[in-house]
Amino acid sequence: MSQNLVDLQIDTTILDPLDAAISQMEACLAGLISLTPEQRRGLIKMGDKSEAFCRAAFNVAEQHAGIMARDFDIEGVRRDQQTLDQLRPRILRIAHLYQRLTDTEMALGSDLMAAALEVYGVLKVAGKGKGLDEARRHLASRFRISTHESDAPGESVGNG
Repeated sequence: MSQNLVDLQIDTTILDPLDAAISQMEACLAGLISLTPEQRRGLIKMGDKSEAFCRAAFNVAEQHAGIMARDFDIEGVRRDQQTLDQLRPRILRIAHLYQRLTDTEMALGSDLMAAALEVYGVLKVAGKGKGLDEARRHLASRFRISTHESDAPGESVGNG
């Protein structure tokens, strides 16, 4: 095999405990919400500079509670800030793990594609007349242009 970005074998005995740990994380974080794309677009975003502004504004609101409207929920703001501060380190750890998972997935797929292309290349050169013509034609179909009406013009079958 010409490419081997990752050589990982997962012991199947860890899959059940891994799934249980993921389920426990989901259960522990049951209060998390899901936003629609429209909701995400419509939200006021808080970046690094905005976060410093928010913290300073809440300090003023706490120190001068009398100037705030009665329905301003400073306790709710404190809870939101505390929850954000608690979640962020975990978000970073999970994001790092997620990136490693997706990088490994990509590398495994790339290794498999490189190996499959190597097999196909050998079939094209050395497989002629050895009873492998049908296998070669089957593999070649991945690169043919689709003539189906449902496919967009010019798209190759199986690309992607």
